[in-house]
Amino acid sequence: MAIVTQDPVDGRQPALAACRTPLWSLVEVRWAALATALFAVGAVFQLTGGPAWSWWTLYLACYAAGGWEPGLAGLRALRAGTLDVDLLMVVAAIGAAGVGQVFDGALLIVIFATSGALEAYATRRTADSVRRLLDLAPPYATRVTADGEDRVDTVTLAVGDVILVRPGERIGADGTVVDGVSDVDQATITGEPLPAVKAVGDEVYAGTINGTGALRVRVDRPAADSVVARIVAMVREASATKAPTQLFIEKVEQRYSVGVVVATLALFAIPLAFGEGFTDALLRAMTFMIVASPCAVVLATMPPLLAAIATAGRHGVLVKSAVAMERLAETTLVAVDKTGTLTVGTPRLAAVRLLPGGPVQDTDRLLALAAAAERPSEHPLAAAIVAAARAAGLTIPTATHFVSAPGHGISARVDGHHVTVSRASTVAGETDPHHDGHTTVVVTVDGHPAGILGLTDTVRPEAADAVERLTALIGQPPMVLTGDNMSAAARVAAEAGIREVHADLLPQEKVAVVRQRQELGERLLVVGDGVNDAPALAAAHAGIAMGGAGSDLALQTADVVLVRDDLTAIPAVIALSRRARRYVAANLAIAATFIAVLATWDIVGHLPLPLGVAGHEGSTVIVALNGLRLLRSAAWRAH
Repeated sequence: MAIVTQDPVDGRQPALAACRTPLWSLVEVRWAALATALFAVGAVFQLTGGPAWSWWTLYLACYAAGGWEPGLAGLRALRAGTLDVDLLMVVAAIGAAGVGQVFDGALLIVIFATSGALEAYATRRTADSVRRLLDLAPPYATRVTADGEDRVDTVTLAVGDVILVRPGERIGADGTVVDGVSDVDQATITGEPLPAVKAVGDEVYAGTINGTGALRVRVDRPAADSVVARIVAMVREASATKAPTQLFIEKVEQRYSVGVVVATLALFAIPLAFGEGFTDALLRAMTFMIVASPCAVVLATMPPLLAAIATAGRHGVLVKSAVAMERLAETTLVAVDKTGTLTVGTPRLAAVRLLPGGPVQDTDRLLALAAAAERPSEHPLAAAIVAAARAAGLTIPTATHFVSAPGHGISARVDGHHVTVSRASTVAGETDPHHDGHTTVVVTVDGHPAGILGLTDTVRPEAADAVERLTALIGQPPMVLTGDNMSAAARVAAEAGIREVHADLLPQEKVAVVRQRQELGERLLVVGDGVNDAPALAAAHAGIAMGGAGSDLALQTADVVLVRDDLTAIPAVIALSRRARRYVAANLAIAATFIAVLATWDIVGHLPLPLGVAGHEGSTVIVALNGLRLLRSAAWRAH
């Protein structure tokens, strides 16, 4: 979705270029890239038989480039009385270099530096998107005063002010219509696929787009309390307060780090105190540090998750981090938006019904007349009617004397007849604009109702299959969270095979439902596409955004992006993440077994340092290769 704002001269909406933080502006990214490049060049020199001093120099430069920041962070934590895994990893990498295993230490440094860079980039991009969301609300509005009209900043509007919103402008404040009728596109707030008719007494929201009519709106809330501002606040709050789901090594890093350091010091000091030689005691302690270092544990965790991320990416699913992949595996309930998620977000003609005794008794003729009258209109419903007539192979006559009445409909002269297409609620006897979950319009010919056209959003063809797979995988069917009306939401949900529907929800109400379910113990995965979905995506245990039609804020807030908008990829990536979690558990068992055996051998016996290094490196290779099995295409096809 393009983020637009009003021009201070004429109030129209020129597109704004996205103002994003460049990737290379982040210091973490630059250092990680340098460390990776140095490691790659060093590996080339080593594998091609280059002189030892050349690749040693490159690997040590990699240590400096990628390790200074986590090392500094670890020292700061140590000053604060906390020993974290960052410092332990740097010490382990230095220890590996000290016993000749500089390649393994450099690889560990690269993994940590790259992980930190990706986290920094994701955090900055989310912050950029939140800032750009404020551009939805126009910077200027036309305030109506006793002396005429004033062009003012929207932040200066006070409750009770009246603003004039001309056709095509964005509404400058949350308020109530006091004069005029128009169609307002408020998809950014409610997710409704079609513009809503707004007349005197109706509520409108800042940032929504006025249609062809002029409106006078009384300001009900200051800019800081508008729905758009509250969306920004909710996204920031949810992003800051969501309990972080950490990787296994991060969950145990404090205890593990302290334990390794204490044990290493004890293995050096106790034998030394009982008369063992200094060199022997130091060698025993160094051997223990090598075999107990978390290299294998980190590689047990990361390769399966990174391989799963790569495999998902090849199939059109962008998982932003290893933590996000872990969260997907924990999903117990899925909540999906309607418009743009279960549906494609554009209307189509679903039904044509002739009225008994009407002036037209042929459905093709009725559709052709309606299409001819609607062809000059820019309304989404008009485009759907014209498209349906063309798809049916009908000849669409030429219309004259076209007139558009904002909020009501259109009229035109077609083949000598006066044809109008109006909202159902504007015609006597047709008071339900959402009959059977359809948006209905009435076609009149020469003043007599001739028929009714039912239009609806198009359900994605794979929606029912995706819902069935999710139900089988998770154990319970998804639910729908939407800002659209209950009638339309229930029809789409039924077509997709979903029974639980929450409709007519504003963004903060979606967040309330998400939090309520999570307080009951659910690990909720939210799938959405719009600005109005972003707070729920941020508050959920995990969030998935539709990549094709998704708003910029939704794409940046979500943990996962469906690049191809294929709903069947959701159960596939959840299943893949669960398989990755099983690989992680198996790898941790392997790594723990190696560490336990080698450490015990070193403590109660005499483990030769070369054998300790070989065992440690062997476990590292085994867990790394096991995790990389998820790179095979069969890992995705299996789901």
